[in-house]
Amino acid sequence: MQRLPLPLLRTWLVLGSATVALAGCAYAPATGTPPSPLWTDRLQSLLPADVLLLGEQHDAPDHQRLQREAVAWLSARGQLAAVVMEMAERGHSTRGLPRDASEAQAQAALQWDNAAWPWQAYGPVVMAAVGAGVPVLGGNLPRARMRAAMAETAWDRHLPAPALAQQYQALRDGHCGLLPEPQIAPMARIQIARDASMARTAQEALRSGQTVLLVAGGGHVLRHLGVPTHWPANLVSKVVIAQVEHAPDAIKSSAQADAVVQTPALPPRDVCAELREQWRPAPPGQKV
Repeated sequence: MQRLPLPLLRTWLVLGSATVALAGCAYAPATGTPPSPLWTDRLQSLLPADVLLLGEQHDAPDHQRLQREAVAWLSARGQLAAVVMEMAERGHSTRGLPRDASEAQAQAALQWDNAAWPWQAYGPVVMAAVGAGVPVLGGNLPRARMRAAMAETAWDRHLPAPALAQQYQALRDGHCGLLPEPQIAPMARIQIARDASMARTAQEALRSGQTVLLVAGGGHVLRHLGVPTHWPANLVSKVVIAQVEHAPDAIKSSAQADAVVQTPALPPRDVCAELREQWRPAPPGQKV
């Protein structure tokens, strides 16, 4: 059986790159400008909420800009309780840092993995919260616990059968059909365990009258499949999916998300060719 490189455990879920907008709006911000009224109006329409989930496509800079602007807008109104991020592990946070903390201090506090999650993309989101005195909390399942999660068959029973089948297919598609079939169920368990970790982190950060902002890949925030499936019914959450134009997959119903925000298309990129190259066996005699 082919052993998966650990960086792939953050999985290229394609569910979040949807093309059908549910009461969606187009958003094409310019660098350095104030938040678009379209975006802030959308945020306002989704409140109040205990947790606001923002799903992104990881390589879309406009999506990280939306996150930063949401942090700034909510914190300026005293409505932001905390920011929970998939991009840092549970157990690490910026709590205790002063508002004028440096980027290096924030990275150290979160034990940030720049190789997996470029600070250039996510640093502005983190620092907007730190500068506002709002804690940033790592929500992801610690890497040290991922192998145990792969073997935890109890996760196979968390989702209804149709949703679990959708999770399996997302893993196949997100890895371009290269993931060995015996790895599908273990990888799905990791995804579900990661969602549970983020859900628990957000729930622990709840504050009356405020909103926790949760930032993760689009597949992790879907209401029927991801983080929201781990919360009690009385926790009020709203799901926003950011999607690039011409993305290959579609949100099928309002049961998956409360709103979709479209951003401009990205330059063409053959992700599957990149993955095939990454997984290409090394020539005989070459060390790996």
